[in-house]
Amino acid sequence: MLSDKKRAFLLRKKRIKKDIFGTKDMPRMTVGRSNKYLYVQFIDDLDNCTLLSVSSKTLKMKNSANIKAASELGKTAGGKALALGIKKVVFDRGGYLYHGRIKALADSAREAGLKF
Repeated sequence: MLSDKKRAFLLRKKRIKKDIFGTKDMPRMTVGRSNKYLYVQFIDDLDNCTLLSVSSKTLKMKNSANIKAASELGKTAGGKALALGIKKVVFDRGGYLYHGRIKALADSAREAGLKF
């Protein structure tokens, strides 16, 4: 039996995902979150492959799941994506509300040069 909070999260994720689709020219930038780390992937849904994956594990920060780490991860992910030639993405927040860590990650990725 799912809790009300988990059920709301899964419904929100399903509702968001049905309209989001990534291609090679404009991949889907998906965000994953745990208690300890944050994850970002750039996915081409046509070929079902991950073009780039970055996590806060690689940042070697003391607290790698806070807002400061999220903004650093967004800058790193944006820089690596631009190096691969990815300029425009479709942002998939993965059912998470757009505030806090998710918003900090998205804003810093935009500052790095990504458009979404």
